[in-house]
Amino acid sequence: MYLFITGPLLWFSFLFFIIGCVVHVILYINGLDWKLDRVTYTKNIPYGLNGAARSVFFWLIPYGTQSWRNNPAFTLIVFLFHFGILFTPLFLNAHQVILRERWGINLWAIPDSLADVLTLCVIATALILLLRRIALPSVRILSTFHDIVVLVIAVLPFITGFLAYHQVSDSQFWLMLHVLSGELMLIAIPLSKLSHVVKFFCSRVQLGIDFGVKRGGMKSGGMKW
Repeated sequence: MYLFITGPLLWFSFLFFIIGCVVHVILYINGLDWKLDRVTYTKNIPYGLNGAARSVFFWLIPYGTQSWRNNPAFTLIVFLFHFGILFTPLFLNAHQVILRERWGINLWAIPDSLADVLTLCVIATALILLLRRIALPSVRILSTFHDIVVLVIAVLPFITGFLAYHQVSDSQFWLMLHVLSGELMLIAIPLSKLSHVVKFFCSRVQLGIDFGVKRGGMKSGGMKW
C-alpha cells in the first residue's frame, strides 16, 4: 500500500496538479475579452509588463499594498499561513531526503525545529481563519461548506506530518495519512478555490497590465499600490 501511494498515486497527483494548473491558465487567458481586457496591450508592451511586475511584486510583500495596510492583523495571519504552506514542504528536511534518493535533486533544507514552528503557525492561522469565518457576520454570510472543506484539505498534511514526525501513537498510520492528504491537496488545487495558487498570478498580471496601460499608467509612475 505504501509503495502504491508513494509511487503511482503520487505521480498521478503531481501530473493532475500540473495539467490542471496549466488548463486554468489557458482558460483564464481565453476568457479575457479582446475589446475590454486586452486592447492596446500588444502595442504598449513595456508599460504592460511594468504594471504586471509591480502588481505581483507589491501583493507578494506583507503590507506592500494599501489593502494589506488597511488590515494589518489579518494581513499578518494570511502571510504566515501562506508562507508556511509554501515554504515548509518545499524545504522540509525529510522531503529533501526523498528528492535526493529518488531523483538526485539537492535543495537547501530547513532545520526540523524551524519546520515545527512553521507547521504550528500554519495550523494556528488556519484555526484563526476558520473562527473568523464563523464569528464575523460579514465573512460568515459569504462562507460556504466548500470554503471549510478547502481549508481543512490545505492544513491536513501539516497536522498529519507533525504527528508522524513526533511519532504520536501509530506513526506509520500518520505517515500514510500524511502522504494521502498531501496528494489530496495536489488533486484538489485544480478542482477548488485552491486554484488561486495560479489564478492569483493571472489576475494580478491582468490588473497590473490594465492599470499600467489603460488607467493612467503611461502618464505616471504607476498605481500607488
